[in-house]
Amino acid sequence: MRTPALIAIAGATEWRENVTPQALPIPAQPPLQLRALWAALMGLAILIAQSTMAPAQSRPDSFADLAETISPSVVNITTATNVAASTTPELSVPDGSPFEDFFRDFMDRNQDNPRRPRRSSALGSGFVISADGFIVTNNHVIEGADEITIEFFSGEERDATLIGRDPNTDIALLKVEVDAPLEFVEFGDSDGARVGDWVMAMGNPLGQGFSVSVGIISARNRALSGSYDDYIQTDAAINRGNSGGPLFNMDGDVIGVNTAILSPNGGSIGIGFSMASNVVTKVVDQLQEFGETRRGWLGVRIQDVDEDTAEALGLVKASGALVTDVPDGPAKQAGIESGDVIMTFDGTEVEDTRQLVRVVGATAVGKAVDVIIFRGGEEVTLSVTLGRREEAEGAIPATAPAAPEEPVEKDVLGLTVTGMSDELRQQLGLAEDAEGLVVREVDETAQAYEKGLRAGDVITEAGQQKVNVVTDLEDRIAEAKDAGRKSLLLLVRRNGEPRFVALTLDG
Repeated sequence: MRTPALIAIAGATEWRENVTPQALPIPAQPPLQLRALWAALMGLAILIAQSTMAPAQSRPDSFADLAETISPSVVNITTATNVAASTTPELSVPDGSPFEDFFRDFMDRNQDNPRRPRRSSALGSGFVISADGFIVTNNHVIEGADEITIEFFSGEERDATLIGRDPNTDIALLKVEVDAPLEFVEFGDSDGARVGDWVMAMGNPLGQGFSVSVGIISARNRALSGSYDDYIQTDAAINRGNSGGPLFNMDGDVIGVNTAILSPNGGSIGIGFSMASNVVTKVVDQLQEFGETRRGWLGVRIQDVDEDTAEALGLVKASGALVTDVPDGPAKQAGIESGDVIMTFDGTEVEDTRQLVRVVGATAVGKAVDVIIFRGGEEVTLSVTLGRREEAEGAIPATAPAAPEEPVEKDVLGLTVTGMSDELRQQLGLAEDAEGLVVREVDETAQAYEKGLRAGDVITEAGQQKVNVVTDLEDRIAEAKDAGRKSLLLLVRRNGEPRFVALTLDG
């Protein structure tokens, strides 16, 4: 099958050959200048076609040369773990059973002869990234291991020590002592990999030893379950035992670490996931330098911006990260507030919350960065000095107390709401200083129900202003309508967790 560029050129050539001299006002023997012009145009067309085709990868006749080159740097990993056994066998029989005496005697005999601890082993893969013996694998391959053994392609085995690990990206860094420089592979730029590019996976599938599989990149930027996920999806065969092994591009560079598969039966069905190298390299650098990760921390709780929320805030498009809460930390010190939309972080345009988390986590601790926020219809630039996420885990958002008014119940926007009271605080398990409007009921036919609001939710803000009594909410609705807004943004808390919900206003 010819590429579109080649087809276009072939079509142009065929058209020129089939045109008779009478069809165009060109003499049967064109002047030398016209022939030279035609030759130049054809040459230009060929150059354009070649430049268009240059980035494309053609399938090689064989992958043998690539496999031979990278094989010495790929390793099999075997781990051993001591699993303690209980001193008493876990046996039981019903009362009155004819076997009751037999089992009681059996248990008594074993009280003085407890079972020995057993050994549990696991298999995985990895790859050498430096001549002095640093090896990358998955955290789940070595987690909890008492012994880690590395088997090289030559058959040589060496014990490895754990340098550091990161459960968030499932990456671990090992080290073996070496007498001579090891062959190693280098990381490539995963951001430059494209859907459809050829890739090669190598590892120890199902404990069968060194094995190579080839496929293409099926998708990019896949998210599975972690905050920092950036997976490359591939149809190259990946099975159990391939975990921690490398995913190579056709230049022999590692663009991913094989981590997971999607399978109904435990075997490869052509849906494998490799953590992108541009995530892995940052983790490995920190593990190598510190033995642990040190991720940047902004200090905000955030949610994605949907179309209704964007309209309610006056945003041109639904993008950015909407701040729902600001605990004590870098963001609060810099002046970021709940209701702000983070549009740009350190020069990078923020598309959604997932991207912001990854970008912040990849930024150095202590770095001062410019953050552009959208607030009150305007963009504001703030300077934030990042903290360290690992030290900030479990930070609790601060709340400001306010005296509640006498509760009044009313139906608004498909919600039956009432002011806060001590009785409601006790019923909902809220703090003594909790404020806002309590949702008593939600009309199941209303948009509020579709957006997930339920009885027991607490509305603390409307239109980015605090609400403590029903009239506050009614005032915010009137103000939004007067401003020509089609929806109103509510800040809702459930079990202490905040989120914004935009509800459409009635005409």
